[in-house]
Amino acid sequence: MRIEQNKIAFAYFRLSREEAQKSESSSITNQRMIVTKYCGQNGIRLVREFVDDGYSGGNFDRPGFRQMMNELERGMANTVITKDLSRLGRDMRESSYYAEQFFPEHGIRYIAISDNFDSESENVMAPFQFAMNEVYLRDGSRKVKDVLKTKRNEGLYCACPPYGYKKAPRNKNQLVPDEATAPVVQRIFEAAANGDSSRRIAESLNRDGIIPPLKYRVLYRDEFSEEGAARASDFWNYTTVKRILKNEVYLGHTVLGKTKKVSVKSKKKVPVPISEWAVTENTHEALVSEEVFNAARDNLGKGTHDFRQYDHVRKSIFSGIAYCALCGHALCSCGTVYKGERNKYWYLSCINKRKDISRPCTGTRVRYADLVSLVTDDLNSLISLTDEQIDGIVKRVMREEGSQNAASAYKLRRERLKDRLAVIDKIIPKLYADNAEGRLDDDRLSRMVADLQKETQVLKAELTDIGSEALKTNKSDNYKMFFELIKRYSHIEELDRNTLVTFVERIEVGPKVLPAGKKRATHKTSAFEQPVRIFYKFVGEMSEIREER
Repeated sequence: MRIEQNKIAFAYFRLSREEAQKSESSSITNQRMIVTKYCGQNGIRLVREFVDDGYSGGNFDRPGFRQMMNELERGMANTVITKDLSRLGRDMRESSYYAEQFFPEHGIRYIAISDNFDSESENVMAPFQFAMNEVYLRDGSRKVKDVLKTKRNEGLYCACPPYGYKKAPRNKNQLVPDEATAPVVQRIFEAAANGDSSRRIAESLNRDGIIPPLKYRVLYRDEFSEEGAARASDFWNYTTVKRILKNEVYLGHTVLGKTKKVSVKSKKKVPVPISEWAVTENTHEALVSEEVFNAARDNLGKGTHDFRQYDHVRKSIFSGIAYCALCGHALCSCGTVYKGERNKYWYLSCINKRKDISRPCTGTRVRYADLVSLVTDDLNSLISLTDEQIDGIVKRVMREEGSQNAASAYKLRRERLKDRLAVIDKIIPKLYADNAEGRLDDDRLSRMVADLQKETQVLKAELTDIGSEALKTNKSDNYKMFFELIKRYSHIEELDRNTLVTFVERIEVGPKVLPAGKKRATHKTSAFEQPVRIFYKFVGEMSEIREER
């Protein structure tokens, strides 16, 4: 059969777990049969298949789909075929975007066979089809929630077994002790009841080579994707220990519904109030007695204070803004109360500085009050700049930018690069078509495609470089915008979260170091220096302003 020119296709198959239990008509095998038959009847060369078996259509974060999109961006095909629109996805907005906008804009034809959808034709019914697929998704989600709620109310366990338990061989809703991990749970509770801290327990488990919960699931119990398995640490940490010590499932009670999804389309989960948890007592064998559980829980809270009176400090305004200059991890709030002086002994510390994690950072720590004072002073020094000083800074930036001709040249070169990339995107599918029709042998095809892909990489790299240079031509505008914000303030008495996020993008804090020529120092002499870099919105680190001052 003569293969129609330019039709080089990828097939995409998807099946959720729920659909696999309902009908053979949606199976991967059936989808493959329908797509293969369609390609044969219409002279389409099917070069590759991408499969997501067991993945919901509610979101597009699927390994097979991501891999297909990467190959499409490389120009390896110009057609995508699915059995129907729901195989692409059931999220109305996302499915419509890919089928009616992304694929056409990138020169990719999309065909959904059973729904008679073709992106190169008018699809009057498409909006209704996308909407019905989402209705199916929402209705299915509602039914699943109803079933789970009924099971929870009956005390049936309908979640992943917690560490220390496994599901009974003949009843998947019944928990029984896991011979391999139940003794570890009992060891944790006994150690906590005897006064050991969560951190000390974690370090003890790591010394003895005990496999932590998530890693145990990856190795011996559940199936994980490569990406999911890679997130499983080989080390225990105090957070995991605390989570076990707080879980009443080890008393023999079923506790479910602690979290819920924010939306049917999202994977994100949020905590549910304790009053709304589904708790059924005495549903399975307990691993610890109530006396040991209570003793461990009481010890868990020892040495802590009621910090509610310090909430104005405890809720750090630097959350998501302050980072360790050594490893790039966020700085978290920590500290101790000494004679009621919470402000003085409240710190931001690198979260990667723990002994109970792999490859810990050597760490950095800064007093909360010191960082607030430093940032406040820096902002006030910017506010105090005169108009003449600001004009001088902006003029200096404009001189560094060069003439407007540079911006025009960047724009022209960028357009030419994009035009060439568009041509290459069209050439590669044509080469495959010529090869299919016998006008181009395999060796020459491989060489030509390799050369074009190499050229594409070079062009994209140059395009990225030009984009960076072009951004510099807008630098003076960014400075003007920043100083317009600054002029709205006369003075900052007390730095709050809103003011901070208005001006600051990121803060990097380094470890304390001795000044040049100093061999030793104490905190009392304040001889240590601590590098702090403040990156402001629109303008970055502002070295020009410090020079002007």
